[in-house]
Amino acid sequence: MNKQEITNKALSLFDEGYACSQAVLLAYAERFDLDEKTAKLISSTFGGGMGRLRQKCGAVTGGFMVLGLAYGNASPTDMETKLDAYQKVRELNKSIEAIHGTSNCSELLIKYANKEEVAERKHHQTICRRIVGEVAENLFDMLENNIKTSTHE
Repeated sequence: MNKQEITNKALSLFDEGYACSQAVLLAYAERFDLDEKTAKLISSTFGGGMGRLRQKCGAVTGGFMVLGLAYGNASPTDMETKLDAYQKVRELNKSIEAIHGTSNCSELLIKYANKEEVAERKHHQTICRRIVGEVAENLFDMLENNIKTSTHE
């Protein structure tokens, strides 16, 4: 899939009612041969800033999961791969912070939605959907532009 197809898939999944974290991970699951049900379950509790704790944005944490699939380490002694993956996590986080000034869920809500919109769950259309798309796009660029391919060896 190309960038627009991936982004559209993530947005469509979010529009169906999947959490922001689920929408991002599910958009990329096929690329990594990740079982859809497993992807749904793994990412299900990260929405709402991680279980509605309103901390790290769920779309961003869904992106972190994708980066783990692409660049993560499978061996506990593979520090080079681990640190490279951590750098990519910071890069994705920085890209969202560059756009919005934060990647913290509660700060994003304060910036883009009022209390009534949050209570009525209108923030999903105000800001959450937008960030799902931005994360999906940024991930695509990160995955396509990186020379390293994940072998998890």
